[in-house]
Amino acid sequence: MTESALFRPLALRSVTLRNRVWVAPMCQYSADEHDGMPSDWHLVHLGSFAIGGAGLVLTEATAVSPEGRISPEDLGIWNSEQQAVFSRITAFIRAQGAAAGIQLAHAGRKASTYRTWSEVQGTVPESEGGWPTVAPSAVAFDGYERPRALEADELPGIVDDFRAAARRAVDAGFEVIEVHAAHGYLLHQFLSPLSNERTDAYGGSLENRARLLLEIVRAVRAEIGDDLALLVRFSGTDWVEGGWDAEQTATVAGWAAEAGADLFDISSGGLVPASIPVGPLYQVPLATEVKERAGVAVSAVGLITTAQEAEGVVASGRADAVMLARELLRDPHFPLRAAGELGAEIDYWPAQYLRARPRRPR
Repeated sequence: MTESALFRPLALRSVTLRNRVWVAPMCQYSADEHDGMPSDWHLVHLGSFAIGGAGLVLTEATAVSPEGRISPEDLGIWNSEQQAVFSRITAFIRAQGAAAGIQLAHAGRKASTYRTWSEVQGTVPESEGGWPTVAPSAVAFDGYERPRALEADELPGIVDDFRAAARRAVDAGFEVIEVHAAHGYLLHQFLSPLSNERTDAYGGSLENRARLLLEIVRAVRAEIGDDLALLVRFSGTDWVEGGWDAEQTATVAGWAAEAGADLFDISSGGLVPASIPVGPLYQVPLATEVKERAGVAVSAVGLITTAQEAEGVVASGRADAVMLARELLRDPHFPLRAAGELGAEIDYWPAQYLRARPRRPR
Protein backbone atom coordinates (compact mmCIF):
# COMPACT_ATOMS: atom_id res chain seq x y z
CA MET A 1 0.00 0.00 0.00
CA THR A 2 1.39 3.43 -0.99
CA GLU A 3 1.48 5.93 1.84
CA SER A 4 -0.90 8.85 1.37
CA ALA A 5 0.90 12.20 1.11
CA LEU A 6 -2.28 13.93 2.23
CA PHE A 7 -2.20 12.16 5.58
CA ARG A 8 1.43 12.72 6.44
CA PRO A 9 1.81 15.05 9.44
CA LEU A 10 3.35 18.48 8.87
CA ALA A 11 5.35 20.33 11.50
CA LEU A 12 5.33 24.13 11.58
CA ARG A 13 7.71 25.13 14.35
CA SER A 14 6.41 23.35 17.50
CA VAL A 15 2.94 22.76 16.02
CA THR A 16 2.44 19.36 14.38
CA LEU A 17 -0.59 19.14 12.11
CA ARG A 18 -1.87 15.59 11.86
CA ASN A 19 -2.54 15.80 8.13
CA ARG A 20 -2.54 18.19 5.15
CA VAL A 21 -6.35 18.62 4.89
CA TRP A 22 -7.09 22.00 6.42
CA VAL A 23 -10.19 24.13 6.94
CA ALA A 24 -10.11 27.39 5.01
CA PRO A 25 -11.49 30.48 6.75
CA MET A 26 -15.21 30.77 5.96
CA CYS A 27 -17.16 33.85 7.02
CA GLN A 28 -20.37 32.95 8.84
CA TYR A 29 -21.76 36.47 9.50
CA SER A 30 -23.40 35.08 12.62
CA ALA A 31 -22.39 37.35 15.51
CA ASP A 32 -25.97 38.53 15.57
CA GLU A 33 -25.59 40.91 18.52
CA HIS A 34 -23.06 42.95 16.49
CA ASP A 35 -20.52 42.54 19.30
CA GLY A 36 -18.01 40.27 17.56
CA MET A 37 -18.70 37.47 20.05
CA PRO A 38 -18.51 33.80 18.99
CA SER A 39 -21.64 31.78 19.72
CA ASP A 40 -22.76 28.16 19.85
CA TRP A 41 -23.04 28.36 16.06
CA HIS A 42 -19.29 28.93 15.80
CA LEU A 43 -18.52 26.18 18.32
CA VAL A 44 -20.53 23.61 16.39
CA HIS A 45 -19.47 24.86 12.95
CA LEU A 46 -15.74 24.77 13.74
CA GLY A 47 -15.94 21.81 16.10
CA SER A 48 -17.55 19.63 13.45
CA PHE A 49 -14.46 19.96 11.27
CA ALA A 50 -12.21 18.86 14.12
CA ILE A 51 -14.42 15.83 14.72
CA GLY A 52 -14.30 15.19 10.97
CA GLY A 53 -10.53 14.76 10.96
CA ALA A 54 -9.12 18.05 9.67
CA GLY A 55 -5.50 18.76 10.54
CA LEU A 56 -6.00 22.52 11.02
CA VAL A 57 -9.26 24.32 11.76
CA LEU A 58 -9.07 28.03 10.95
CA THR A 59 -11.70 30.51 12.06
CA GLU A 60 -13.31 32.90 9.66
CA ALA A 61 -11.79 36.37 9.18
CA THR A 62 -11.75 37.67 12.75
CA ALA A 63 -11.49 41.42 13.09
CA VAL A 64 -8.69 43.03 15.05
CA SER A 65 -10.84 46.12 15.67
CA PRO A 66 -14.57 46.94 15.45
CA GLU A 67 -14.07 48.98 12.27
CA GLY A 68 -12.12 46.09 10.73
CA ARG A 69 -15.20 43.86 10.44
CA ILE A 70 -16.51 42.97 7.01
CA SER A 71 -20.06 43.14 8.35
CA PRO A 72 -21.63 44.08 11.69
CA GLU A 73 -22.16 40.33 12.20
CA ASP A 74 -18.47 39.40 11.91
CA LEU A 75 -16.38 37.88 14.68
CA GLY A 76 -13.76 39.93 16.48
CA ILE A 77 -10.97 39.47 18.96
CA TRP A 78 -10.39 43.04 20.07
CA ASN A 79 -11.38 42.49 23.71
CA SER A 80 -10.97 40.01 26.56
CA GLU A 81 -14.63 38.96 26.53
CA GLN A 82 -14.29 37.65 22.98
CA GLN A 83 -11.03 35.95 23.93
CA ALA A 84 -12.72 34.10 26.79
CA VAL A 85 -15.46 32.69 24.53
CA PHE A 86 -12.92 31.63 21.91
CA SER A 87 -11.15 29.63 24.64
CA ARG A 88 -14.09 27.23 24.78
CA ILE A 89 -13.91 26.69 21.01
CA THR A 90 -10.15 26.13 20.90
CA ALA A 91 -10.34 23.69 23.81
CA PHE A 92 -12.89 21.60 21.90
CA ILE A 93 -10.94 21.66 18.63
CA ARG A 94 -7.71 20.63 20.31
CA ALA A 95 -9.44 17.91 22.33
CA GLN A 96 -10.35 16.26 19.01
CA GLY A 97 -6.69 16.25 17.91
CA ALA A 98 -6.85 19.13 15.43
CA ALA A 99 -4.84 22.35 15.63
CA ALA A 100 -6.82 25.52 16.32
CA GLY A 101 -6.02 28.48 14.09
CA ILE A 102 -7.39 31.98 13.74
CA GLN A 103 -7.35 34.36 10.80
CA LEU A 104 -6.75 37.95 11.91
CA ALA A 105 -8.21 40.53 9.57
CA HIS A 106 -9.09 44.13 8.81
CA ALA A 107 -11.50 44.69 5.94
CA GLY A 108 -10.47 48.25 5.06
CA ARG A 109 -12.66 49.67 2.30
CA LYS A 110 -14.70 46.43 2.19
CA ALA A 111 -15.85 46.83 5.80
CA SER A 112 -19.32 47.77 7.08
CA THR A 113 -21.22 45.72 4.49
CA TYR A 114 -24.41 43.72 4.64
CA ARG A 115 -23.98 39.98 5.13
CA THR A 116 -24.21 37.91 1.98
CA TRP A 117 -27.79 36.71 2.37
CA SER A 118 -29.29 40.13 3.15
CA GLU A 119 -31.93 41.43 0.77
CA VAL A 120 -29.79 44.53 0.20
CA GLN A 121 -26.07 44.64 -0.48
CA GLY A 122 -23.33 47.23 -0.30
CA THR A 123 -22.29 49.51 2.56
CA VAL A 124 -24.34 49.48 5.75
CA PRO A 125 -25.18 53.11 6.67
CA GLU A 126 -24.33 54.40 10.13
CA SER A 127 -28.05 54.68 10.88
CA GLU A 128 -28.25 50.87 10.62
CA GLY A 129 -25.11 50.08 12.62
CA GLY A 130 -22.48 50.66 9.96
CA TRP A 131 -19.40 52.87 10.21
CA PRO A 132 -17.06 54.92 7.99
CA THR A 133 -14.39 52.83 6.29
CA VAL A 134 -10.67 53.37 5.78
CA ALA A 135 -8.18 52.32 3.12
CA PRO A 136 -4.70 53.14 1.86
CA SER A 137 -6.29 55.58 -0.59
CA ALA A 138 -9.73 57.16 -0.97
CA VAL A 139 -10.70 54.73 -3.74
CA ALA A 140 -13.99 52.87 -3.35
CA PHE A 141 -14.64 49.20 -3.99
CA ASP A 142 -17.22 48.81 -6.74
CA GLY A 143 -20.69 49.51 -5.28
CA TYR A 144 -19.45 50.52 -1.82
CA GLU A 145 -19.05 53.89 -0.11
CA ARG A 146 -15.81 55.78 -0.65
CA PRO A 147 -13.33 55.13 2.19
CA ARG A 148 -11.17 57.65 3.99
CA ALA A 149 -7.45 57.41 3.22
CA LEU A 150 -5.46 56.46 6.30
CA GLU A 151 -2.93 58.96 7.57
CA ALA A 152 0.61 57.66 8.00
CA ASP A 153 0.47 58.26 11.75
CA GLU A 154 -2.55 55.94 12.00
CA LEU A 155 -0.70 52.92 10.62
CA PRO A 156 1.24 52.05 13.80
CA GLY A 157 -2.15 51.72 15.51
CA ILE A 158 -3.23 49.12 12.96
CA VAL A 159 0.00 47.20 13.51
CA ASP A 160 -0.68 47.31 17.23
CA ASP A 161 -4.27 46.07 16.69
CA PHE A 162 -2.90 42.98 14.94
CA ARG A 163 -0.27 42.50 17.63
CA ALA A 164 -2.80 42.78 20.47
CA ALA A 165 -5.23 40.46 18.67
CA ALA A 166 -2.45 37.90 18.25
CA ARG A 167 -1.75 38.02 21.99
CA ARG A 168 -5.42 37.46 22.79
CA ALA A 169 -5.52 34.62 20.27
CA VAL A 170 -2.57 32.85 21.89
CA ASP A 171 -4.10 33.36 25.34
CA ALA A 172 -7.35 31.89 23.98
CA GLY A 173 -5.54 28.69 22.98
CA PHE A 174 -4.89 29.19 19.28
CA GLU A 175 -1.71 27.50 18.02
CA VAL A 176 -1.74 28.90 14.49
CA ILE A 177 -2.16 32.57 13.58
CA GLU A 178 -2.96 33.65 10.02
CA VAL A 179 -2.64 37.26 8.84
CA HIS A 180 -5.25 38.00 6.17
CA ALA A 181 -3.66 39.85 3.24
CA ALA A 182 -6.02 38.59 0.53
CA HIS A 183 -9.47 39.01 -1.03
CA GLY A 184 -9.39 42.77 -1.34
CA TYR A 185 -9.24 43.52 2.38
CA LEU A 186 -7.00 46.15 3.97
CA LEU A 187 -3.57 44.55 3.61
CA HIS A 188 -4.33 43.44 0.05
CA GLN A 189 -5.47 47.02 -0.62
CA PHE A 190 -2.01 48.22 0.41
CA LEU A 191 -0.27 45.55 -1.68
CA SER A 192 -2.03 46.12 -4.98
CA PRO A 193 -1.24 49.14 -7.18
CA LEU A 194 -4.90 49.15 -8.23
CA SER A 195 -6.02 50.30 -4.77
CA ASN A 196 -2.89 51.92 -3.35
CA GLU A 197 -2.27 55.39 -4.78
CA ARG A 198 -0.14 56.63 -1.89
CA THR A 199 3.00 58.68 -2.46
CA ASP A 200 4.52 58.19 0.99
CA ALA A 201 6.57 55.30 2.44
CA TYR A 202 3.54 52.97 2.11
CA GLY A 203 2.87 53.46 -1.59
CA GLY A 204 4.57 53.32 -4.97
CA SER A 205 7.26 50.65 -5.03
CA LEU A 206 6.61 47.03 -4.11
CA GLU A 207 8.78 47.47 -1.02
CA ASN A 208 6.62 50.38 0.11
CA ARG A 209 3.30 48.67 -0.66
CA ALA A 210 4.44 45.63 1.34
CA ARG A 211 5.68 47.70 4.27
CA LEU A 212 2.53 47.56 6.42
CA LEU A 213 2.13 43.80 5.98
CA LEU A 214 5.75 43.15 6.91
CA GLU A 215 5.47 45.40 9.97
CA ILE A 216 2.45 43.36 11.05
CA VAL A 217 4.19 40.03 10.44
CA ARG A 218 7.17 41.13 12.52
CA ALA A 219 4.94 42.44 15.31
CA VAL A 220 2.83 39.28 15.42
CA ARG A 221 5.88 37.02 15.40
CA ALA A 222 7.44 39.00 18.25
CA GLU A 223 4.19 38.75 20.22
CA ILE A 224 3.53 35.02 19.77
CA GLY A 225 7.14 33.92 20.24
CA ASP A 226 9.18 31.38 18.33
CA ASP A 227 7.10 28.24 18.90
CA LEU A 228 3.71 28.91 17.32
CA ALA A 229 2.94 28.85 13.60
CA LEU A 230 2.35 32.02 11.58
CA LEU A 231 0.62 31.94 8.19
CA VAL A 232 -0.16 34.69 5.69
CA ARG A 233 -3.06 34.46 3.23
CA PHE A 234 -2.43 36.11 -0.13
CA SER A 235 -4.50 36.57 -3.23
CA GLY A 236 -2.04 35.29 -5.82
CA THR A 237 -3.48 37.60 -8.47
CA ASP A 238 -6.10 40.32 -8.95
CA TRP A 239 -6.92 38.72 -12.33
CA VAL A 240 -6.58 42.19 -13.86
CA GLU A 241 -3.76 43.53 -16.03
CA GLY A 242 -1.50 45.86 -14.08
CA GLY A 243 -2.66 44.58 -10.73
CA TRP A 244 -1.24 42.30 -8.05
CA ASP A 245 0.14 39.05 -9.47
CA ALA A 246 1.92 35.81 -8.58
CA GLU A 247 5.40 37.24 -9.15
CA GLN A 248 4.80 40.05 -6.67
CA THR A 249 3.17 37.59 -4.27
CA ALA A 250 6.23 35.36 -4.36
CA THR A 251 8.57 38.27 -3.74
CA VAL A 252 6.60 39.52 -0.75
CA ALA A 253 6.18 35.97 0.55
CA GLY A 254 9.95 35.67 0.61
CA TRP A 255 10.21 38.89 2.58
CA ALA A 256 7.44 37.76 4.94
CA ALA A 257 9.25 34.46 5.53
CA GLU A 258 12.33 36.42 6.56
CA ALA A 259 10.07 38.43 8.91
CA GLY A 260 8.83 35.26 10.62
CA ALA A 261 6.00 33.73 8.57
CA ASP A 262 6.05 29.94 8.12
CA LEU A 263 3.57 29.12 5.35
CA PHE A 264 1.55 31.01 2.74
CA ASP A 265 -2.11 30.31 2.03
CA ILE A 266 -2.64 31.21 -1.64
CA SER A 267 -6.08 32.20 -2.87
CA SER A 268 -6.92 34.87 -5.47
CA GLY A 269 -9.07 37.83 -6.43
CA GLY A 270 -11.39 39.98 -4.37
CA LEU A 271 -9.82 43.40 -4.92
CA VAL A 272 -11.69 44.53 -8.02
CA PRO A 273 -14.31 43.02 -10.35
CA ALA A 274 -12.55 40.60 -12.68
CA SER A 275 -13.14 37.73 -15.07
CA ILE A 276 -11.91 34.69 -13.15
CA PRO A 277 -11.46 31.29 -14.85
CA VAL A 278 -13.16 29.32 -12.10
CA GLY A 279 -12.90 25.54 -12.28
CA PRO A 280 -11.50 22.54 -10.40
CA LEU A 281 -8.08 23.32 -8.87
CA TYR A 282 -8.04 26.70 -10.63
CA GLN A 283 -5.91 28.41 -7.96
CA VAL A 284 -3.39 25.60 -7.44
CA PRO A 285 -0.99 26.92 -10.13
CA LEU A 286 -0.75 30.20 -8.19
CA ALA A 287 0.27 28.35 -5.03
CA THR A 288 2.82 26.33 -6.99
CA GLU A 289 4.33 29.43 -8.57
CA VAL A 290 4.73 31.12 -5.19
CA LYS A 291 6.24 27.96 -3.72
CA GLU A 292 8.76 27.57 -6.54
CA ARG A 293 9.70 31.25 -6.93
CA ALA A 294 10.07 32.01 -3.22
CA GLY A 295 11.13 28.60 -1.91
CA VAL A 296 8.45 28.70 0.79
CA ALA A 297 5.78 26.34 2.07
CA VAL A 298 2.28 26.95 0.69
CA SER A 299 -1.26 25.68 0.90
CA ALA A 300 -3.62 25.60 -2.08
CA VAL A 301 -7.35 26.33 -2.10
CA GLY A 302 -10.15 26.61 -4.63
CA LEU A 303 -12.66 23.98 -5.79
CA ILE A 304 -10.71 21.01 -4.47
CA THR A 305 -13.58 18.59 -4.03
CA THR A 306 -12.33 15.00 -4.07
CA ALA A 307 -9.85 12.95 -2.10
CA GLN A 308 -7.98 12.17 -5.30
CA GLU A 309 -7.64 15.84 -6.24
CA ALA A 310 -6.37 16.75 -2.77
CA GLU A 311 -3.93 13.83 -2.74
CA GLY A 312 -2.64 14.75 -6.18
CA VAL A 313 -1.92 18.36 -5.20
CA VAL A 314 0.15 17.35 -2.17
CA ALA A 315 1.75 14.19 -3.59
CA SER A 316 2.98 16.07 -6.66
CA GLY A 317 4.59 18.77 -4.54
CA ARG A 318 2.43 21.51 -6.03
CA ALA A 319 1.51 22.54 -2.47
CA ASP A 320 2.32 21.38 1.03
CA ALA A 321 -1.32 21.25 2.12
CA VAL A 322 -4.81 21.92 0.81
CA MET A 323 -7.45 24.22 2.26
CA LEU A 324 -11.08 23.17 1.76
CA ALA A 325 -14.17 25.32 2.20
CA ARG A 326 -17.39 24.52 0.34
CA GLU A 327 -16.62 20.80 0.19
CA LEU A 328 -16.31 20.77 3.98
CA LEU A 329 -19.65 22.55 4.31
CA ARG A 330 -21.16 19.73 2.27
CA ASP A 331 -19.26 17.07 4.20
CA PRO A 332 -17.56 18.12 7.46
CA HIS A 333 -16.14 14.58 7.69
CA PHE A 334 -14.34 14.79 4.33
CA PRO A 335 -10.92 14.00 5.89
CA LEU A 336 -12.21 10.78 7.50
CA ARG A 337 -13.83 9.74 4.22
CA ALA A 338 -10.75 10.69 2.21
CA ALA A 339 -8.52 8.59 4.43
CA GLY A 340 -10.68 5.57 3.67
CA GLU A 341 -10.72 6.27 -0.05
CA LEU A 342 -6.94 6.69 -0.15
CA GLY A 343 -6.20 3.71 2.06
CA ALA A 344 -4.56 5.90 4.72
CA GLU A 345 -4.24 4.43 8.19
CA ILE A 346 -5.32 7.04 10.74
CA ASP A 347 -5.95 6.69 14.45
CA TYR A 348 -8.24 9.65 15.02
CA TRP A 349 -11.66 8.38 14.10
CA PRO A 350 -13.80 9.55 17.06
CA ALA A 351 -14.71 6.61 19.26
CA GLN A 352 -18.34 7.67 19.05
CA TYR A 353 -18.21 7.24 15.26
CA LEU A 354 -16.25 4.00 14.96
CA ARG A 355 -19.31 1.99 14.01
CA ALA A 356 -19.47 4.04 10.82
CA ARG A 357 -15.83 3.50 9.86
CA PRO A 358 -15.62 1.67 6.53
CA ARG A 359 -14.41 -1.91 6.84
CA ARG A 360 -11.40 -2.76 4.75
CA PRO A 361 -11.77 -5.70 2.35
CA ARG A 362 -10.13 -8.92 3.53
